[in-house]
Amino acid sequence: MKKFLPLSVALGAVALSVSGCSTATPGPGTAVPTPSATSSAAAATPTTGWELNTKGGAERIRAAGLPVLNMEGAAEHFHAHLDVFVDGNPVAVPADIGFSFTATGQPNGISALHTHDESGIIHIEAPVAGATYTLGQLLTEWGVLDGTDKPGTAHSGVSDWSVVVNGAKQDGRAQAVILKAHDEIVLFHGTAPEPLPTAFKFPAGL
Repeated sequence: MKKFLPLSVALGAVALSVSGCSTATPGPGTAVPTPSATSSAAAATPTTGWELNTKGGAERIRAAGLPVLNMEGAAEHFHAHLDVFVDGNPVAVPADIGFSFTATGQPNGISALHTHDESGIIHIEAPVAGATYTLGQLLTEWGVLDGTDKPGTAHSGVSDWSVVVNGAKQDGRAQAVILKAHDEIVLFHGTAPEPLPTAFKFPAGL
């Protein structure tokens, strides 16, 4: 019978490493077509409003229509990558999207849809196979693009943003983009990044 670690131990391992993904913590991958380019997170200075607010993490997970779990799932396991740009300038995708925290900042829950670091890699590690996960759910867990501020800001409406997946411009609502294994998703406002990332080189094991 499968044994479960105490919640604090299990989540501590999740928060400190990509424990469900590989035996070694992977470094940031590389966006294509610029093999020498680093992750968008490494090149960006955090923009006010884009940082993750750890307060309310559980509420945002539930608002995304997902349950707060006590450990990563294993029935469905894949990864996608997200780059965010405002007028060609990269915005860091923060670590710990999709986590809930105690009042003292300790992780006490996790969504099947989450991030571990600032590489832009999105982890889907679900206890049940077959569910669909979307860009809109990730943005809700992040707490951004909620339509409460002016265009192009962290809390603008998402309707005036563009989405490109694997080099192909997407029609329709950005929130509806379905996350699939090894997709390179570029979400941008205003001027498109140059060059536009069309693929992402994932670390070995992902």
